[in-house]
Amino acid sequence: MSGQFVRYVINGVVATVVHYGVLYFNIEVLQIPVAGIANAIAAVFGIAVSFVGNRYFVFHGQQGSLLKQGSLFLVVYVAIAALHALVMYIWADRLGYDYRIGFLIATAVQMAFSFIANKLLVFK
Repeated sequence: MSGQFVRYVINGVVATVVHYGVLYFNIEVLQIPVAGIANAIAAVFGIAVSFVGNRYFVFHGQQGSLLKQGSLFLVVYVAIAALHALVMYIWADRLGYDYRIGFLIATAVQMAFSFIANKLLVFK
């Protein structure tokens, strides 16, 4: 496994822990009743951590324009966050399944798309 992919996985784990921690807080502490909304809020935090980690740790993209990379990253992650929220909404709110399992499924889908998009588009 390449060093870059290993760093991507490490960064992804950190961002996912932040994302899940905020999701858990939103549902269990703030008692936001719609898992899709609670997840969308949590995604903002996970995305921010992911961008910083990808730029400075994974892809060492600090030579590129912060504005350009940030804009491209935002476009990619808005699409991924919407997909993540949709999976959570369908899984937990419509089908009534455990939001924690839905989170894992949605995160696996997210991971598959984000490495390629970041490597080929955002931090090339």
